[in-house]
Amino acid sequence: MAPDALAQVLRPLEKMFPAERFPQILVGLGTLSDDAAVYKITDELALIATLDFFTPVVDDPYQYGAIAATNALSDVYAMGGQVTLALNISCLSDCLPPEIISEILRGGGEKVAEAGGVIVGGHSVDDKEPKYGLVVLGFVHPDRVLTKAGAQPGDTLVLTKQLGVGIITTAFKADQTRPEHFDAAVESMLKLNRTAAELLQNRDTHACTDVTGFALLGHACEIAERSGVQLRIHADRIPFLPGARDYADMWLFPAGTGHNQTGYGKHVHFDSAVEEEVRQLLYTPETSGGLLAAVPADRLDDLRADFAKANEPLWVIGEVLDGTGIEVVP
Repeated sequence: MAPDALAQVLRPLEKMFPAERFPQILVGLGTLSDDAAVYKITDELALIATLDFFTPVVDDPYQYGAIAATNALSDVYAMGGQVTLALNISCLSDCLPPEIISEILRGGGEKVAEAGGVIVGGHSVDDKEPKYGLVVLGFVHPDRVLTKAGAQPGDTLVLTKQLGVGIITTAFKADQTRPEHFDAAVESMLKLNRTAAELLQNRDTHACTDVTGFALLGHACEIAERSGVQLRIHADRIPFLPGARDYADMWLFPAGTGHNQTGYGKHVHFDSAVEEEVRQLLYTPETSGGLLAAVPADRLDDLRADFAKANEPLWVIGEVLDGTGIEVVP
């Protein structure tokens, strides 16, 4: 659902639970564009709560479960926290063989374990179209919560994963992908944002989000709007997975690309030199994408060194300016 429509349908809930009555809620209904809810328990501890689930993006049931779990866990990392507990959410047909259901759940469980968390239960309903994901709980210090609202003029924009998962998985469904391209996309979707989040926390990151269904530009718009700034993104610095540009040339974009362009296009200005295929890629939904963060420019060198030492990728893709909206330049 588009952000404007979501805000409208949830407005009655905001009236039922006004922020002034619940000061312990640090992030909640009043900040719908953020990645998770945050509840202050003590002066030293806050609870992060989120959920996410979706239909299969791959054929292999184990990979599907693991990707869905990785995607759900990412919301905790985007808020600067660490994963503690998770609950399965599954909508799976009774017609599916038990071994397939078991593999989906095993994939999710192993990712939660890799994140340092524990699955403690869940809920399932019978559904003809498979869906799987997690409710995830994590913890963070109340003064260390990362949101989309803290970007400041002068900050540098960084990204921790390559883009292109959305168009590659769409091309896969059309039997158009090369195996090595699809394998690289799966590997990206299976990679936890755990280490990247820890490294960003260590360098006084001002704002953070993960890049998922609203694509790079949609989530960038949310940072710009929440922070009251403009983001300038350099198209030639954007890292794309192998094959993404090829499938863009074939115009194999998913329907979500157009939805994101409709929803966020009025906030985005492209330099005329930016190719149309690149524009569309920046509107294309991602699954289990990387972290997009605004970091102080004077901490960038240290952050780069941290990521290199941890053998983690990091791309500098833009900067934060005074103004509003998004500017995409060559």
